[in-house]
Amino acid sequence: MTGGQRVRELLAIMERLRAADGCPWDREQTFASIAPYTIEEAYEVADAIARGDMRHLKDELGDLLFQVVFHAQLASEANEFDFDAVAGAICDKLLRRHPHVFGACGPMTQAEQSAAWEEIKAAERSAAGNGQHSHLDGVPLALPALMRAFKLSKRAARVGFDFEHASQTADKVAEELEEVRDAARDPAGAAAIFEEVGDLLFAAANLARKLDVDAEAALRSANAKFERRFRGMESLAAQRGEVFSELKLDAQERLWLEVKRGE
Repeated sequence: MTGGQRVRELLAIMERLRAADGCPWDREQTFASIAPYTIEEAYEVADAIARGDMRHLKDELGDLLFQVVFHAQLASEANEFDFDAVAGAICDKLLRRHPHVFGACGPMTQAEQSAAWEEIKAAERSAAGNGQHSHLDGVPLALPALMRAFKLSKRAARVGFDFEHASQTADKVAEELEEVRDAARDPAGAAAIFEEVGDLLFAAANLARKLDVDAEAALRSANAKFERRFRGMESLAAQRGEVFSELKLDAQERLWLEVKRGE
């Protein structure tokens, strides 16, 4: 079969699953109930890419495509739009946002293209609004909090609300850390601690942006490093006939340093 035929087959399978005599589970689903699966599948795509696993990437992209088809089927049943409309919308958007490729404006440098892209997106948000406009419009609430902090600070920076130097942003992180420490000294300060930790994390995301570091990717990398080293400690302990959870902290820390030196 051709690619187009397989897409039509997938759409037919989805329609059959939602039919009156289809799959009970699929028939019960709503936009809200399958949204978490959509997010999960996107992360599984990212995970396969991070591991360089092309076989699983193919499978995970298929799972993500199925999520798109599922949402489109639900919308079609509600007489809102269908899969063709989804494909048409992204085609129109790509044509509109690449005038240097499909339009008459001519070649652009990467910097010029990025600036034009943001201008076009801003115009789209303005046209879709209700007369009120904020430079923070369009940053999805459903994004992971760290990624959303990164994007919010980036939007604010575009209109000048930003530290001039990364060192100033680093000072802000240090300031927020001190405020966490101050709040933690109050035994009844749970609410204040919560707020100050949030401010610290936001400041850290802002510093990452200022240093041209993808905060979400950096934290994923740190998570992977911690997991790798922790598993390494457990493995070393087991090799020596020790139970890791029964070791005192100083013994665990020695294992940590040993694993770290071995990397």
